[in-house]
Amino acid sequence: MSEQASEDLHAEIAACTICAEHLPLGPRPVVQFSPKSRVLIIGQAPGTKVHASGVPWDDDSGDRLRDWLGLDKARFYDPDCVALVPMGFCYPGKASGGDAPPRKECAPQWHDRVLDLLPNERLTLLVGAHAQAHYLPQTRRLTMTERVRRAFEFAPFVPLPHPAWRSRLWVAKHPWFETEVLPGLRRQVGDALQS
Repeated sequence: MSEQASEDLHAEIAACTICAEHLPLGPRPVVQFSPKSRVLIIGQAPGTKVHASGVPWDDDSGDRLRDWLGLDKARFYDPDCVALVPMGFCYPGKASGGDAPPRKECAPQWHDRVLDLLPNERLTLLVGAHAQAHYLPQTRRLTMTERVRRAFEFAPFVPLPHPAWRSRLWVAKHPWFETEVLPGLRRQVGDALQS
């Protein structure tokens, strides 16, 4: 796919207002990709800090995710290396216990078009339950912990917990995540970016 196709799609996404009436802060799609992206990270939706900055994963959870992946900010924010494509491109508002789920309109509207533009040979990280429910529907009976424990059984997808502050408690209860999953994850990310 051409760079022009990528620029055109970015412009279409930036102008999207499909669910504007449901967004408390209005539409501000936050997404990053290029036809060269070898690692695709599908997360949930931007929070208020990311909505304000327009920079994906521009918060503590992004710092934690970059640490998990073994990537510095320069590599993480290089669209020729990493595509950042949440399930919902805009901040969805609050719900009890935190942010609302990603809007349902977004992924069906945009994901296939973005993914068609990316290289076929890529590593896809599914960060959080919403991305995993969409892309690994056959695992719905598994808990998040079970999916992550079996992270490398779902190639080309790798399910990960969301790196929100609560994940520190989860990681403390599941030390195998740091000793078994993260080394393999970092190897796969490194291999994908070298190919």
